[in-house]
Amino acid sequence: GLVLDGRTLSIIVQGGLEEALVALARRCRSVLCCRCTPGQKGTVVRMLRGRLRATTLAIGDGANDVSMIQAADVGIGISGQEGMQAVMASDFAISRFKHLKKLLLVHGHWCYARLAKMVIYFFYKNVSYVNLLFWYQFFCGFSGSTMIDYWQMIFFNLFFTSVPPILFGVLDKDVSVETLLGLPELYKNGQ
Repeated sequence: GLVLDGRTLSIIVQGGLEEALVALARRCRSVLCCRCTPGQKGTVVRMLRGRLRATTLAIGDGANDVSMIQAADVGIGISGQEGMQAVMASDFAISRFKHLKKLLLVHGHWCYARLAKMVIYFFYKNVSYVNLLFWYQFFCGFSGSTMIDYWQMIFFNLFFTSVPPILFGVLDKDVSVETLLGLPELYKNGQ
Protein backbone atom coordinates (compact mmCIF):
# COMPACT_ATOMS: atom_id res chain seq x y z
CA GLY A 1 0.00 0.00 0.00
CA LEU A 2 0.92 3.64 -0.43
CA VAL A 3 1.09 5.76 2.74
CA LEU A 4 0.79 9.55 2.43
CA ASP A 5 1.15 12.14 5.13
CA GLY A 6 -0.09 15.73 4.95
CA ARG A 7 3.29 17.29 4.31
CA THR A 8 4.18 14.96 1.45
CA LEU A 9 0.74 15.46 -0.08
CA SER A 10 1.16 19.25 0.05
CA ILE A 11 4.52 18.97 -1.76
CA ILE A 12 2.97 16.73 -4.43
CA VAL A 13 0.05 19.09 -5.07
CA GLN A 14 2.15 22.29 -5.04
CA GLY A 15 4.86 20.73 -7.23
CA GLY A 16 2.40 19.52 -9.85
CA LEU A 17 3.31 15.89 -9.26
CA GLU A 18 -0.25 14.55 -9.29
CA GLU A 19 0.42 12.34 -12.34
CA ALA A 20 3.39 10.74 -10.56
CA LEU A 21 1.21 10.09 -7.52
CA VAL A 22 -1.51 8.54 -9.69
CA ALA A 23 1.08 6.36 -11.48
CA LEU A 24 2.41 5.18 -8.13
CA ALA A 25 -1.06 4.59 -6.72
CA ARG A 26 -1.96 2.53 -9.81
CA ARG A 27 0.65 -0.03 -8.71
CA CYS A 28 -0.66 -0.22 -5.14
CA ARG A 29 -3.65 -2.03 -3.71
CA SER A 30 -4.46 0.66 -1.16
CA VAL A 31 -3.65 4.27 -0.32
CA LEU A 32 -3.52 5.34 3.32
CA CYS A 33 -3.65 8.98 4.39
CA CYS A 34 -2.32 9.84 7.83
CA ARG A 35 -1.80 13.24 9.43
CA CYS A 36 -3.69 14.90 6.57
CA THR A 37 -6.28 17.62 6.71
CA PRO A 38 -9.88 16.66 5.86
CA GLY A 39 -9.59 18.56 2.58
CA GLN A 40 -6.42 16.68 1.60
CA LYS A 41 -8.09 13.33 2.27
CA GLY A 42 -11.05 14.23 0.10
CA THR A 43 -8.74 15.53 -2.64
CA VAL A 44 -6.79 12.27 -2.75
CA VAL A 45 -9.98 10.22 -3.08
CA ARG A 46 -11.41 12.47 -5.80
CA MET A 47 -8.11 12.53 -7.69
CA LEU A 48 -7.66 8.74 -7.66
CA ARG A 49 -11.32 8.08 -8.37
CA GLY A 50 -11.34 10.43 -11.34
CA ARG A 51 -8.01 9.60 -12.92
CA LEU A 52 -7.87 5.85 -12.29
CA ARG A 53 -11.58 5.27 -12.94
CA ALA A 54 -11.47 2.93 -9.95
CA THR A 55 -14.11 2.16 -7.37
CA THR A 56 -13.02 3.80 -4.15
CA LEU A 57 -13.69 2.80 -0.56
CA ALA A 58 -13.02 5.23 2.27
CA ILE A 59 -12.94 4.23 5.93
CA GLY A 60 -12.91 6.74 8.74
CA ASP A 61 -13.78 7.16 12.37
CA GLY A 62 -14.04 10.88 13.01
CA ALA A 63 -15.20 14.25 11.77
CA ASN A 64 -11.92 14.78 9.91
CA ASP A 65 -12.79 11.82 7.65
CA VAL A 66 -16.21 13.06 6.50
CA SER A 67 -15.01 14.69 3.25
CA MET A 68 -13.08 11.56 2.33
CA ILE A 69 -16.07 9.30 3.05
CA GLN A 70 -18.40 11.48 1.01
CA ALA A 71 -15.98 11.66 -1.95
CA ALA A 72 -15.63 7.86 -2.18
CA ASP A 73 -17.95 5.47 -3.99
CA VAL A 74 -18.47 3.53 -0.77
CA GLY A 75 -17.99 5.14 2.62
CA ILE A 76 -17.64 3.19 5.85
CA GLY A 77 -17.86 4.93 9.19
CA ILE A 78 -16.50 3.42 12.39
CA SER A 79 -18.29 4.53 15.53
CA GLY A 80 -15.89 5.17 18.32
CA GLN A 81 -14.27 7.67 20.62
CA GLU A 82 -14.12 10.47 18.06
CA GLY A 83 -17.87 10.76 17.72
CA MET A 84 -20.54 9.85 15.22
CA GLN A 85 -19.84 12.31 12.38
CA ALA A 86 -18.16 9.68 10.17
CA VAL A 87 -20.98 7.22 10.80
CA MET A 88 -23.62 9.79 9.91
CA ALA A 89 -21.87 10.63 6.61
CA SER A 90 -21.16 7.03 5.60
CA ASP A 91 -22.99 4.44 3.54
CA PHE A 92 -22.25 1.68 6.05
CA ALA A 93 -21.41 1.80 9.73
CA ILE A 94 -19.50 -0.68 11.82
CA SER A 95 -18.59 -0.59 15.48
CA ARG A 96 -15.02 -1.84 15.17
CA PHE A 97 -12.43 -2.10 12.41
CA LYS A 98 -12.31 -5.89 12.79
CA HIS A 99 -15.87 -6.11 11.38
CA LEU A 100 -14.72 -4.74 8.01
CA LYS A 101 -13.75 -8.18 6.68
CA LYS A 102 -17.19 -9.62 7.33
CA LEU A 103 -18.92 -6.51 5.95
CA LEU A 104 -17.04 -6.69 2.66
CA LEU A 105 -16.66 -10.41 2.07
CA VAL A 106 -19.94 -11.75 3.49
CA HIS A 107 -22.53 -9.01 3.38
CA GLY A 108 -21.03 -7.50 0.22
CA HIS A 109 -21.26 -10.85 -1.60
CA TRP A 110 -24.82 -11.50 -0.41
CA CYS A 111 -25.93 -7.97 -1.30
CA TYR A 112 -24.44 -8.22 -4.80
CA ALA A 113 -26.07 -11.61 -5.45
CA ARG A 114 -29.46 -10.46 -4.11
CA LEU A 115 -29.47 -7.26 -6.12
CA ALA A 116 -28.57 -9.11 -9.32
CA LYS A 117 -31.43 -11.56 -8.82
CA MET A 118 -33.90 -8.83 -7.90
CA VAL A 119 -33.10 -6.74 -10.99
CA ILE A 120 -33.81 -9.76 -13.17
CA TYR A 121 -37.00 -10.44 -11.19
CA PHE A 122 -38.32 -6.88 -11.64
CA PHE A 123 -37.66 -7.04 -15.37
CA TYR A 124 -39.58 -10.34 -15.49
CA LYS A 125 -42.48 -8.92 -13.47
CA ASN A 126 -42.81 -5.80 -15.60
CA VAL A 127 -42.38 -7.58 -18.93
CA SER A 128 -45.01 -10.16 -18.01
CA TYR A 129 -47.50 -7.46 -17.01
CA VAL A 130 -46.89 -5.31 -20.10
CA ASN A 131 -47.09 -8.40 -22.31
CA LEU A 132 -50.49 -9.20 -20.78
CA LEU A 133 -51.70 -5.65 -21.47
CA PHE A 134 -50.42 -5.78 -25.04
CA TRP A 135 -52.28 -8.97 -25.92
CA TYR A 136 -55.41 -7.80 -24.12
CA GLN A 137 -55.58 -4.79 -26.42
CA PHE A 138 -55.98 -7.13 -29.41
CA PHE A 139 -58.80 -8.89 -27.56
CA CYS A 140 -60.72 -5.69 -26.76
CA GLY A 141 -60.10 -4.05 -30.14
CA PHE A 142 -57.72 -1.34 -28.83
CA SER A 143 -60.61 0.37 -27.04
CA GLY A 144 -58.47 1.32 -24.04
CA SER A 145 -60.66 -0.56 -21.58
CA THR A 146 -59.03 -1.68 -18.38
CA MET A 147 -58.03 -5.27 -18.05
CA ILE A 148 -57.68 -5.34 -14.28
CA ASP A 149 -59.71 -3.56 -11.63
CA TYR A 150 -57.96 -0.86 -9.63
CA TRP A 151 -57.96 -2.79 -6.34
CA GLN A 152 -56.61 -5.91 -8.06
CA MET A 153 -53.76 -3.85 -9.50
CA ILE A 154 -52.94 -2.58 -6.01
CA PHE A 155 -52.74 -6.14 -4.68
CA PHE A 156 -50.70 -7.26 -7.70
CA ASN A 157 -48.09 -4.59 -7.04
CA LEU A 158 -48.21 -5.13 -3.28
CA PHE A 159 -47.69 -8.85 -3.58
CA PHE A 160 -45.23 -8.99 -6.48
CA THR A 161 -43.24 -5.91 -5.52
CA SER A 162 -42.92 -6.16 -1.75
CA VAL A 163 -42.98 -9.83 -0.82
CA PRO A 164 -40.15 -11.15 -3.07
CA PRO A 165 -37.57 -8.53 -1.96
CA ILE A 166 -38.37 -9.28 1.67
CA LEU A 167 -38.03 -13.03 1.11
CA PHE A 168 -34.80 -12.59 -0.85
CA GLY A 169 -33.39 -10.31 1.82
CA VAL A 170 -34.16 -12.67 4.66
CA LEU A 171 -33.75 -16.13 3.17
CA ASP A 172 -31.35 -15.91 0.23
CA LYS A 173 -27.82 -16.77 1.32
CA ASP A 174 -26.21 -18.61 -1.56
CA VAL A 175 -22.95 -19.34 0.28
CA SER A 176 -22.39 -19.76 4.02
CA VAL A 177 -20.51 -17.23 6.16
CA GLU A 178 -17.68 -19.67 6.85
CA THR A 179 -17.13 -20.38 3.15
CA LEU A 180 -17.12 -16.69 2.22
CA LEU A 181 -14.63 -15.82 4.96
CA GLY A 182 -12.45 -18.83 4.09
CA LEU A 183 -12.41 -18.13 0.34
CA PRO A 184 -12.25 -14.34 -0.23
CA GLU A 185 -11.87 -14.85 -4.00
CA LEU A 186 -15.58 -15.79 -4.14
CA TYR A 187 -16.38 -12.07 -3.94
CA LYS A 188 -14.75 -11.42 -7.33
CA ASN A 189 -16.25 -14.57 -8.86
CA GLY A 190 -19.73 -13.32 -7.94
CA GLN A 191 -19.20 -10.20 -10.02
